[in-house]
Amino acid sequence: MRPPKVLFFDVNETLLDLTKLKQSVAEALGGNEDLVSLWFTTMLQYSLVTTVSHKYYNFGEIGAASLRMVAANYGHHLSDEEAKKVLKPIRSLPAHPEVKEALSRLKANEFKMIALTNSSDEVMREQLENADLAQFFDDNLSVEKAGKYKPHRDVYHWAASKAQVDPADCMMIAAHGWDIAGAIWAGFMGAFIARPEQQRYLLAPKPEIDETDLLKVANTLIALKHSR
Repeated sequence: MRPPKVLFFDVNETLLDLTKLKQSVAEALGGNEDLVSLWFTTMLQYSLVTTVSHKYYNFGEIGAASLRMVAANYGHHLSDEEAKKVLKPIRSLPAHPEVKEALSRLKANEFKMIALTNSSDEVMREQLENADLAQFFDDNLSVEKAGKYKPHRDVYHWAASKAQVDPADCMMIAAHGWDIAGAIWAGFMGAFIARPEQQRYLLAPKPEIDETDLLKVANTLIALKHSR
């Protein structure tokens, strides 16, 4: 592996702790915590349905619609306004404990870092500001400007073009197997963070880095950079 020229970071779950959001969703679904992951996978499913159908709605709209759909299947009625209120904690999530130190070390070692998220531009910027992470990034990219959702390969190629580098010089850092798989198949290098209940997609190529937190990923990248 050679040092990547640009590090792209997923935001939700990779950098930010989703506990507050999960608690809000579980409460809206009658306290059934098992339905939270169903809601998330339903949201991802319909973001992909939207993409392959050549349509676009922002992630918040898809998230609210998916929450209403899951709720209805389990006997809970939510209006669109109620569903959006349930999802409001996504704007003020804290960073995982090791994230700020990891980003600080990468910044000190002159890595170019860009946030790349399925969330809207407005939500992403609010998230990074509220988590006190905005200062670490050279740029922030929301897929709403590409009009497609990760893991469509066009999103990664668009992001690389915005950074003015070849996809082979990019690394996607994410806690979602689908995101890492999409990035690798688009020609990126990958660094998977195995957050609790997250697994790599076993039919995709293995990423260059596979660790349990961002600080370990950062230390690996820094050591690699200084070995050259």
